[in-house]
Amino acid sequence: MTDDTTAGPTGDWSGWRAATEAALYGPDGFYRRPEGPAGHFRTSVHASPLFAEAVARLLCRIDGALGRPARLDFVDMAAGRGELATGVLAALPADVAARTRAYAVEIADRPEALDHRIEWLTGPPEQITGLLFANEWLDNVPVEVAEVDSTGVPRRVLVRRDGRESLGEPVAGAEAEWLDRWWPLPPEQGLRAEIGLPRDEAWASAVATVGRGLAVAVDYAHTASARPLFGTLTGFREGRETTPVPDGSCDITAHVALDACALPGGRVQRQRDVLRALGIAGARPPLALASAQPAEYVRALARAGAAAELTAAGGLGDFGWLLQPVGLKDLDNLRVELLVDVPDHEEQ
Repeated sequence: MTDDTTAGPTGDWSGWRAATEAALYGPDGFYRRPEGPAGHFRTSVHASPLFAEAVARLLCRIDGALGRPARLDFVDMAAGRGELATGVLAALPADVAARTRAYAVEIADRPEALDHRIEWLTGPPEQITGLLFANEWLDNVPVEVAEVDSTGVPRRVLVRRDGRESLGEPVAGAEAEWLDRWWPLPPEQGLRAEIGLPRDEAWASAVATVGRGLAVAVDYAHTASARPLFGTLTGFREGRETTPVPDGSCDITAHVALDACALPGGRVQRQRDVLRALGIAGARPPLALASAQPAEYVRALARAGAAAELTAAGGLGDFGWLLQPVGLKDLDNLRVELLVDVPDHEEQ
């Protein structure tokens, strides 16, 4: 056995971080498959075009806060096949779209039919002026897993390619410090935690590319007051949750401690609250519309159903949004400005 995961899996065993890295992002990794993430799980982006509309509306408000710069950047982290960037460009008012440079950041190859206006990168550009948006990126940043042994000591969990686990060395150094601060484990055998330090570092690195604007991370999340006792590591394959096995056959994911990721000035809010502030609500249209304008009623009913899914308690509405303003003054007022709903005609 070995707990040395810095250079990837060695022998039969490795930590979950290295095993996940190889399984998701290696030459034959899960995220390099031609079907893309949408072939295996449903995110807010795939659930409804309303999500891209909300992000486009947020980008418009950032544009106003920045004084409508000559170049407005939109960066989609972990872009999948570019679905969000495509939807945002389509939803922007013409004058804003004309100034917008869209970037899709992804390790997979660029889709052939992708809008030519979207630049395909393996990392975010520097000195972003606008919005960096990371939808379900951090949950796929690989992390180590810790488990309390029979003596009450948290140890690194080792795993083989077939998913079999064993306990390795005690957690130490910066990882132990992170656990003590953000996810302290009581000395009870079997309790588990995901050590989110690589996610904190990945988010800080992404935010550092923003010169002026806003960075947003949207993900499955938990906070220090309600960490799960046995961790959240799981897998997804063909739309269903499954046992996480690091052989490249399934997605491997774990919920994100967004409160640990947050930098000074950042704030975590529920997706339902943010989307409602951006004009996405699941209210049923008035029945009178059904007789007066039946076609419009059907469209409004479909829109309300999609909005309800995006804001549902116990579902997508429970996702966390980490809002991180960068290079802008009066951050508290800025957060209010960005998330106070205004009529579309005033916004455009």
